[in-house]
Amino acid sequence: MSAPLSIIWNPTEGIDLGFFVIRYYSLMFVIAFGLGWYIMKRIFEREGEPLEKLDSLFIWTVLATLLGARLGHVFFYDWEYYRNHLSEILLPFRFDPHFEFTGFQGLASHGAAIAIIIAMYYFSKKVMQKPLLWVLDRVVIPVASGAIFVRIGNFFNSEIIGTTTDSALGVRFVKDHFSAREAMNRTGISNVKDAYNAIVTDSKYANLLQEVPAKHPAQLYESACYVLVFAILFYMYWRTDLRERQGLLFGTFLVLLWTVRFVVEYVKESQGGIEEYLGLFSTGQWLSIPFVLIGLYFIFTADKPIDEL
Repeated sequence: MSAPLSIIWNPTEGIDLGFFVIRYYSLMFVIAFGLGWYIMKRIFEREGEPLEKLDSLFIWTVLATLLGARLGHVFFYDWEYYRNHLSEILLPFRFDPHFEFTGFQGLASHGAAIAIIIAMYYFSKKVMQKPLLWVLDRVVIPVASGAIFVRIGNFFNSEIIGTTTDSALGVRFVKDHFSAREAMNRTGISNVKDAYNAIVTDSKYANLLQEVPAKHPAQLYESACYVLVFAILFYMYWRTDLRERQGLLFGTFLVLLWTVRFVVEYVKESQGGIEEYLGLFSTGQWLSIPFVLIGLYFIFTADKPIDEL
């Protein structure tokens, strides 16, 4: 039985403007990229770098994030499905068993991290003409801030849910427990939004609401921890001379962010993927370990002059 203080979570999809709905998940990405652009602008101004290079950095980062996150989900978490549906990897719809617009269902932060590092390598060589670590030490600050809002977006989407809990922190994710089709079938209401609202507000469907267990809001745990990661990196760059130790901020980012991810995975529901073959840890934990180890390497070698990677 869920805790008495558990929150019932059944948000709308977004802000309805009448002619257009601004989805909360998309809005969180816009905020993440917008704030990231502003932070890098301040960094470029401090470093005396021309702002025209910032536009290229922004484009490269956005494309790398979205493409890397998508491919990361495909190969790390759901290759068994996509190997037989290759067109759906980059297309937001499916043809089988009938044509259906699906959007991009599945983004993985590990894939985004790999793609951003690769993109920054080319950006550092072709645009900045600076060492890769110089770029990475600075770009991880806005990346950390962006991670905060991406996880809030996951919370609005009722995805990446935690395991069940009896604590007062529990959240009852109605849209995670009932699919849209199931909500309509169980209530007999043909409108998806009305069906979900009826489950939450109509006493006639109280039995359905009782089926929804309280679960850890793992997305919010992660987001809150990323605030701390961002604050540490921000302080290191703006308030200390540690930014001069090439690779230190990048290494600190890798260790802190992926340690957070590793720990929070203990209260997340399984998302499948390589954990089915490796066992012991979840897929997210297995993928986080290499990042932490690489981060430790850069932290311990940061006092050495590194001009190229």
